[in-house]
Amino acid sequence: MKFDPALTPATLLKRYKRFLADVRFDDGSELTAHCANPGSMLGLAEPGSTVWVSKSDNPKRKLPWSLELVDVGTSLVGVHTGRPNALVEAAIKAGEIPELAGYETVRREVKYGENSRIDLLLENPDRPPAYVEIKSVTLSRTQGLAEFPDSKTARGAKHMAELAEMARFGHRAVVFFLVQRSDCTQMRPAADIDPKYAESLTAAIAAGVEVLCYSCRINSERIELDRPLEFAI
Repeated sequence: MKFDPALTPATLLKRYKRFLADVRFDDGSELTAHCANPGSMLGLAEPGSTVWVSKSDNPKRKLPWSLELVDVGTSLVGVHTGRPNALVEAAIKAGEIPELAGYETVRREVKYGENSRIDLLLENPDRPPAYVEIKSVTLSRTQGLAEFPDSKTARGAKHMAELAEMARFGHRAVVFFLVQRSDCTQMRPAADIDPKYAESLTAAIAAGVEVLCYSCRINSERIELDRPLEFAI
């Protein structure tokens, strides 16, 4: 996925109220960008960090600029949680995820469960549908190890319970962890941050939910699916 329009480098001044980030451009000008990330961004919100921002031409947006990438030294990290669904969908259609190959149609945001929408629903006449929930992973506290979540997520636990229910109905249910960084080789749930989510994930796996985990190749021009990572519960 190419960033279009191109991203602009800046320096992070502060991230606050979850969805706001003040940045300074190289020419000294400052502005407030939208931060499309409801998590804590643990380890990714240090003032003085080099970041990249995108600008929207939508005249209805109150904040035309969005925070996209943070440089942590070992990798650029994609912090825009609106990117992963499109990235995974494109990779599925391009045949880059063997575990999710062989489906005729891919639909987004299909209603299921209790007032929820599945990120991607894969369908084919000769097999059960595949319900795919995509999680954006940015946290890494130990070298080479990605973790999720970076803050408590009651919504995430609810999604795991609903995926487990789909598996019990005989459908295929998948949680896809997209690690938006290139410096990790493994992933695990951050049980110390949200034990309830870790428990719900363990229960979902026991019910038949599959776990897929892939890292990304990232530079300031594009972000792409890279390779599968080892997952440990």
